[in-house]
Amino acid sequence: MKCGIVDLGSNTIRLSIYHWEGRQFKLLMNKKEMAGLAGYIKDGVLSDRGILVACQVLAGFKSLLENFDIRDIHVFATASLRNIVNTEDALDTIRAVTGMTVEVVSGSDEATFSFLGATVGGGAPATGLLADIGGGSTELVSYEKGIITSGCSLPMGSLSLFTKYVSGLFPTREERHAIRDQVEAELERAKTAGVRSAHLTGVGGTIRAAAKLCNDLSGADQNNRTIPAEEIRALYKDLKKGDQATLRQILRTVPDRVHTILPGLAILNAVLKSYEVETVLVSPCGVGEGYLLQRVMGVNGHE
Repeated sequence: MKCGIVDLGSNTIRLSIYHWEGRQFKLLMNKKEMAGLAGYIKDGVLSDRGILVACQVLAGFKSLLENFDIRDIHVFATASLRNIVNTEDALDTIRAVTGMTVEVVSGSDEATFSFLGATVGGGAPATGLLADIGGGSTELVSYEKGIITSGCSLPMGSLSLFTKYVSGLFPTREERHAIRDQVEAELERAKTAGVRSAHLTGVGGTIRAAAKLCNDLSGADQNNRTIPAEEIRALYKDLKKGDQATLRQILRTVPDRVHTILPGLAILNAVLKSYEVETVLVSPCGVGEGYLLQRVMGVNGHE
């Protein structure tokens, strides 16, 4: 069977088309738009302009799916619509304009989807720690032998931190300190606090971008998915300079992350420090695949 899954995120809106049968699935096509919805949120309200941007992207995806004759379409939203005060208004407008119904997933469900995607779909180790750093939230999951032992969703992401604290393209020293203070405060409140894990499975755009930059700097194969934590720490230290060489490297390797990579790395760096991580495995699968597995295919875990 074929289906289309749309992940309406705070930074990107992603369409993935899958063919699935039983417990197996194959990605046929992936298309993303950097909508930056978190940038349209002020005082907890997603502006009419932001809702319109979401509608335009979704309408384009719907047209594409219809051209492929794919009728089984699932749209879900994470922090983009979960962490705003006008969620129902946004959902009603999207439904009226596009004819698409959006499921707003809870932070707990998002963490579960990321876990399922990375472990069942992405081949992550059966025991460990998982971090999904998105545009508007960060999910942390500790698990043993394929079972979640603790997990939480924290209201901070690469784009939401950028929007809240950064006035230019790169954060100033004072802005970095403000970001660091919020990140450390959120991690203190995390339900996974106290967990120690030498290995972290990473999900989301920030971690994929960090891996690309590290591979570029070290001369490793671009498909390398295992990154030493010390390389990520060195990358963050290097990028904090915010000079022309830094800008050139980001524009060459991850141009669509130019403004969000530093706030995202601030979260990742703090996670590595808090949980004493030594290596990061970048998962090819994440929340979208987890949603597919549980909501569409009916797979709830390791069997």
